[in-house]
Amino acid sequence: MLALISGCTKTPPPDEAIKDLSLFPQNAQTYVHNALNHTSLLTRQQHYDGVYFEPWNYTKPPFEKEEILWPFASYTSDKSFGENLQPINEAWFEQMRSNGNYESYGTLNKKAVSLTYLDLRNFPTRRPVLKDPKIAGEGFPFDYMQNSGIHANEPLFVSHLSKDGEWAYVFTSYATGWVPLRDIAYINDKVAGEWQKARQIELISDHYPIKDYKGDFVFHSRIGMRLALISIKQEEYVALAITAGKNHTATYSKVHIPRNLASETTLLLNQKNLESIANIMLQSNYGWGGLYAQRDCSSMLRDLYSPFGIWLPRNSSQQAKVGRVISFEGLSNDEKRQKIKAEAVPFETLLYKQGHILLYLGEYEGKITVMHNVWGIKTLRNGVSGRKVIGKTIISSLDLGSSQKDYDENAGIVSQLLSMNIITQEN
Repeated sequence: MLALISGCTKTPPPDEAIKDLSLFPQNAQTYVHNALNHTSLLTRQQHYDGVYFEPWNYTKPPFEKEEILWPFASYTSDKSFGENLQPINEAWFEQMRSNGNYESYGTLNKKAVSLTYLDLRNFPTRRPVLKDPKIAGEGFPFDYMQNSGIHANEPLFVSHLSKDGEWAYVFTSYATGWVPLRDIAYINDKVAGEWQKARQIELISDHYPIKDYKGDFVFHSRIGMRLALISIKQEEYVALAITAGKNHTATYSKVHIPRNLASETTLLLNQKNLESIANIMLQSNYGWGGLYAQRDCSSMLRDLYSPFGIWLPRNSSQQAKVGRVISFEGLSNDEKRQKIKAEAVPFETLLYKQGHILLYLGEYEGKITVMHNVWGIKTLRNGVSGRKVIGKTIISSLDLGSSQKDYDENAGIVSQLLSMNIITQEN
């Protein structure tokens, strides 16, 4: 029995080619003709700035203290394992709660910015918390301390510091958790206001080394990042980057970025732009919660839509509520396929199953085609559950894995689909 999953670790079954990866070209160029060519910005594309900069407009934490303590209820000593694959004792969790200094929640209340790509952690620690690695779908790389990745120069709001002073508890526009204090810089209200009013450039490339005019490395580009624009030259943008100053304050550096790697306007949702951004997403490996500066299923979609000015929440269940939601409740597999073909808009529709979300690309040779970042395929051989690892962004059908041995259609993608949502339309 095989089924698509968004997390897993067991030893894969004997090597067997995944036919979808050869039958479906792994290049967005093949599919973008299905997409609409919007010639003006959609309503949803005109409100991105307000959400993106939201943390800089907080004066206090947006949640009550009890709401941010959820990790201590979700991850406990009776079901948690460490980096040595041994159980974690209760004393360690007590240490995390103590160092979290939650009695100081909401006492610092400072605006800040990330200086580099950051891992947003559920506890103030770099150590992982794994579920039982003997269970298929658990262990590496599923570190439950990892909440999300944060792009460089992203707006943050700092509630308070850990007791040891190493960690800051921060809010982004989409998630909250702990980051190293040394990797953020505080900014004042004036800078936050001016930065929001400045013209922005959207980064539309990954991994380009951004340097200042002295040639010193600042950080790597990443789709989803934005910077304040200073000027436009013939072959490059001159932008302002925030870097580390003294005592965790910000300093500012002019950086130059080739014009083909950024855009001074929100991208139109058209075939040319979709092809370019989607093909970069197809270079991403799987990274649970953004670990190792990679992407998982939901962060891939967040970053894909960011240059288009479309803001998505961080997790798949919340993303599935954006736009016009169409439920699959009570539908057979055939009826789900018919509804997708009849109503879904290619490159604007998300398909949702619990724990995983996929982008609808239209049809290819009569089959529904999707793009998604996935860890692997669930397997069941001789009563033993396992995984066949894929570990990257792919283009496939909804029947991914069906050509392999012991495939169970009831455990496949279609049978688990709960809904679809067209993110450019309203309910």
